[in-house]
Amino acid sequence: MLTPQGKCLFDFFVWADGDDVLLDCEAEATDDLIKRLAIYRLRRPITIDRDSTLAVHWALDGSEGAPDPRLADLGRRWLAPVPPLDPEGRGTAEGGGGAASSYLEHRLSLGVTEGRAEIGDILWLECNAAELNGVSFSKGCFVGQENTARMNWRSKLNRRLLVVETAKTSSRTRVAYPELGLAVEHRRLDDLAGAVIPAWLEPALA
Repeated sequence: MLTPQGKCLFDFFVWADGDDVLLDCEAEATDDLIKRLAIYRLRRPITIDRDSTLAVHWALDGSEGAPDPRLADLGRRWLAPVPPLDPEGRGTAEGGGGAASSYLEHRLSLGVTEGRAEIGDILWLECNAAELNGVSFSKGCFVGQENTARMNWRSKLNRRLLVVETAKTSSRTRVAYPELGLAVEHRRLDDLAGAVIPAWLEPALA
């Protein structure tokens, strides 16, 4: 979901569930997303609420769930009941803290950014949305479409969100992950030193 200027407000996945639609979004952003979606309800009898019984599950391979639509190498994800806690009150391996940290490291190794801390208030195309199946230029209208389409047709991108191998932070740093020796930075295209350039992004930077 974008601002009228084409900057990212929320990123999420949409799952069909019978007559309902489930949004797989960042937990910390849920309440703000519900408020934003309510603006577009236009008095229709639509209920928008959090389902605290469900959680996002992830696996690098296997047969559960579906491949991540952004990039198959990201693994598989699905929505299922919240996993049980172990006797010490921690998440179990199935979708718990261990899976979350493994997912984070794997995602960053592939140069993929997500979540408001990393991509919030950044132009959607600068978040590599076109390369990660996050935007269509042939479907109907959406908020922020005009500027997004103009940037695409004019190939006018001067910056990109990139995962960078660094232990330091700077004014370009969005989020630092010192335990991984990585950071997400908003870089000019003439300043890519230390950046992780995955195969899926190479053609766009050529």
